[in-house]
Parts: sequence; structure tokens; C-alpha cells
Amino acid sequence: MGLVPTPTPIRDHDAELTKAEAGVAQFAASRNDRWYPKFHIASNGGWINDPNGLCYYRGRWHVFYQLHPFGTQWGQCHWGHVSSADMVAWRREPIAMAPSLEEEKDGVYSGSAAIGDDGTLRFYYTGHRNLADAIDPKRSLEVQLLATAQDDDAIRLTKHGMVVDCPRDEVDSDFRDPKVWKTGGIWYMTFGVSSAHKRGQMWLYTSHDMVEWSFERVLFEHPDPDVFMLECPDFFPVTGPDGEEKWVIGFSAMGSKPHGFMNRNASNAGYMIGSWTPGEAFRPESEFRLWDCGHNFYAPQSFTAPDGRQIMYGWMSPFAGSAPMQEDGWCGQLTLPREITLGADGDLHTSPVKEVSALRAGSADLGAIELQANEEHIVADDAEAVEIELTLNLARSTAERMGLKIHATSDGSYTYVAYDDQLGRIVIDRQAAARGDRGYRAAPLSDEELSKGVIDLRLFIDRGSIEVYVNDGRQVLSSYSYPSDGPRAIKLTSESGVAHTDALRIHRLKSIGLE
Repeated sequence: MGLVPTPTPIRDHDAELTKAEAGVAQFAASRNDRWYPKFHIASNGGWINDPNGLCYYRGRWHVFYQLHPFGTQWGQCHWGHVSSADMVAWRREPIAMAPSLEEEKDGVYSGSAAIGDDGTLRFYYTGHRNLADAIDPKRSLEVQLLATAQDDDAIRLTKHGMVVDCPRDEVDSDFRDPKVWKTGGIWYMTFGVSSAHKRGQMWLYTSHDMVEWSFERVLFEHPDPDVFMLECPDFFPVTGPDGEEKWVIGFSAMGSKPHGFMNRNASNAGYMIGSWTPGEAFRPESEFRLWDCGHNFYAPQSFTAPDGRQIMYGWMSPFAGSAPMQEDGWCGQLTLPREITLGADGDLHTSPVKEVSALRAGSADLGAIELQANEEHIVADDAEAVEIELTLNLARSTAERMGLKIHATSDGSYTYVAYDDQLGRIVIDRQAAARGDRGYRAAPLSDEELSKGVIDLRLFIDRGSIEVYVNDGRQVLSSYSYPSDGPRAIKLTSESGVAHTDALRIHRLKSIGLE
């Protein structure tokens, strides 16, 4: 028999929400918008991390997110909230949850949303308590809790308390981030666990009423003994063009070591494709692959839209040390919403949802351009928020690298997005960045893609970030970029050879309404 949830309040929730709103408002009042996004979701002030509770409910799209309202670095987690009728124009909603129960007294951690058969919108999330002592300064207790929406706009949530307790003898300490779905008339919940033997696992629970949950089995254990926790788990089916259903398991393999182009960030986020039958463990049929090859991607969460699309948001994590935007009263943003599909190549593709095209507010077609060796061509004198569609012709090019210098300012600072012929990869290179972390990241291209002789890139350039979609989302790179003061040019560039583009279009993008 599972737990029947009972709330255990230790603070007045409404009062805690009022304090949190005041904290965010204080940051917003003096916020510097030089890098604040125009078309990405971000908090009005303070720190954000993981997307949470993604859903479509009673005519609106909802995105919740981890929020620390009292600082621009990670701290006690709340849930922020924005919503939209069309995934184009967004409105800021009141902060949804603050720590107020005993089980979550040190943080309302990540979770997901599920709409029950009765139409009730339920949120399953992790409550966090610090139990640190001199012997174990990182010891904590995490459990899964339930909340429900009380209105059509999911503005007011009622907390019901704990639905899954932590079996402490079987868990090292990490026990979090529930994902809930329904298959074959049964509700399932999976979440990430660090086992008593410090092995990264995902556990599976079942329920018939979405309230009482029972442990079923370990859904998946990572084969690498260095991986001690599978954070931010996801699990969902996809159907390929041949009609065959596969299951996708997503997670961050905490503890995995850097190797070659893999795991270069402080934490990775990726997936495996395989098969799953209820009552059994997940069977992987692919290696672990990154969702995003950029410098700043983590904690993705997906949900199934009413039209069947699997839509994902990720968090653009600063990762390395202090981020320059923390000086400006805010820190962190989400990626664009991406649709996940299974391609004929047997791999997942993630492309911006179709709604994103409605942000276009004016376009310019520059056509085909050829550059001689080591030549630059300015394609935009000052670009604050734009989308670029670029087709590189490899067959007609001899350049060792060719691409676009983004956020190019008068002090010589820029971020470079290019095809590197020696690597056979698309790179995003920040060696010329005036501030922030540097280094480069590289997304692979398959032999099939290279043999076609052309590469299609779709770039979304915001005030302080860049997202690069390669060949309709076969690969993606998401990275922060902090331009200096003054005009922010975009320059088409060739290195050590001729560069030829078949097409180059620029679209000016409007705000999503959260500035």
C-alpha cells in the first residue's frame, strides 16, 4: 500500500510567496538588460535553473522553472511560472511554489506535470531537506510530493504532501526529479536515484489513482560505475517514419568523465534509444548521445502536447564559475521549445517548434555569397535578436573553417560558429570572447551528411546567447555569448580557402513579452 499524502506545513505558503515576489521585484527594478533575452524565457530577476511542470492545460502552455528569488546564484529553490496561448507571446505568472512544508523546507525541487483522467492538473516534485553534519556535509533527504492546480490558469496550487518516501537504507542521498506518464491504463513515475552502492539508477513506481504509489523495479542502471546519479530523468515513446515505436530514456550521467568531445561541460545531458515493455527494465539499443553539444545546456524536460508532439525545454546553465549576467540582477534562461522526432536515420532530431517562426518581424534575403581566402563579409551591422538561415556549400569550398562571427564588437570580441573541415564538425568557438568562459564545442556530422556536400544551419541569436540547429536539428549547440558595448555585427568569414554559401537569410525577431 502506498502513502496517502498529508501536508505538513511549517510556514505560511502565501506569506512565503509574497516574500519571493518581493525578492524578484527588487532585482527586476535595477536589472541591466544588455544580455537579458528578448525571445527566451528567463526570470524577471534572481536565478533560474531546470524547466519544470511543462504542460498544455485548458488553452494555455505552461512552463514552470526552478527559481531562487533572493540571489543571482543557486539557492533555496522555488517554482517560477510563465504561460502562453500560442508559445509566441508569453506572460509572467505569480510564483507558484515556495518551501513551506517540512518535507521541502530546504527547497521545492524539480518535477513534472500530468493531467489525470478527471481533468485535474497534478504536479509531482521533489522536496529537499538538508541533513548535513560533520561526518557528511552533503547529506540530504529527498522525497516526492504532490500538488494540484486550483484554477484554469494553474496560478494557485494546493500542496497535498508526500506520495513517495525515501527508503534511506537503499539510497545514498540523491532521490529526485519525478516524471509521470500513463501507459496501458496504469500511471508510472520514474526518477533519478543514487543507490546505496552509489550507482546511478532510475526507479519505477506505479499507481492506479495518481495518489498511492508502489515501487515496481529499477527501470535502468547506468553501466559506468563512475556514474553515481541519473539526474533530471525523462522517459517517453517516439514513433519513427516506419511506424515502429521506440522508447527514449534521458538523464544526466553524474560522475561521467570527459573523453574526447564527450562530457566537456561540468555535467552532461543526453539520451539513449531503446525498447520498454511495462513490467520490465528499459533495454538500450543505442549509445548515450548528447541532446545538445554546446557549452551551456542542461536539465531538459519534455512533455507530450495534445497534438502528439514531444516538446522539450532545456536550461542554459552557466556551469563555469560566476556568470557575467549575475552582475545584472538575473542569471539563467531556458532554450527555445524543441520538438523531438525520430528520424529515418534512427536518431532523434530536435528542432524549434513551428510556432517559433511567428516571432519573425522582418526578413532580408542575401542569397548566395562567395568569399575568397581569409575574407570577411558583414551581413548585419547590428543584430540584437535575429534568426539566420545559412546553407554552406562544402563541395564548392576549400576553406579550413567557414561560418559566422556573432556578437562582433569594436573591441575585437566575437563568438564564432563555423564548419571545421579538419574536424568534420560544426563548432561554436568562444576563444575571442571578451568575458565569460571560453573554449569551444563541436557537434558531429555523419558520413551521410558530409557526403551531401551542403550543411543547413539555423541560428537563433539573442542578446546574450546563441542556439545553432544543424541540418534540421540532427545536432544542436547552445551557448552563452556576452557581447561588449556598441553595435553587434555578424560577419561571414572564410579561413585558409574559399567559402561558398548557397543561401543566407536573416529574420529580425520580436520579443516574447517577458522583458
